[in-house]
Amino acid sequence: MPISASRLRSDIYRILDEVVRTGVPVQIERGGHVLEIVAKDAPNKLKRLVRRPFLKGPPEAIVHLDWSGEWKP
Repeated sequence: MPISASRLRSDIYRILDEVVRTGVPVQIERGGHVLEIVAKDAPNKLKRLVRRPFLKGPPEAIVHLDWSGEWKP
């Protein structure tokens, strides 16, 4: 959703910092036209992923788990 030129003017540094940080373009509506601020070198999305704990072990150990005692229909 485009923001107004007035909002851009009042928050330009915050908006520009967010575009640089996230790589998500911002659309501005001005005189019936839509303009877009885009980071030329957008950050790599994979580098922003948060590392999560994972299961260590063979995949077969997950496939053959018996959850029948935990399942409550």
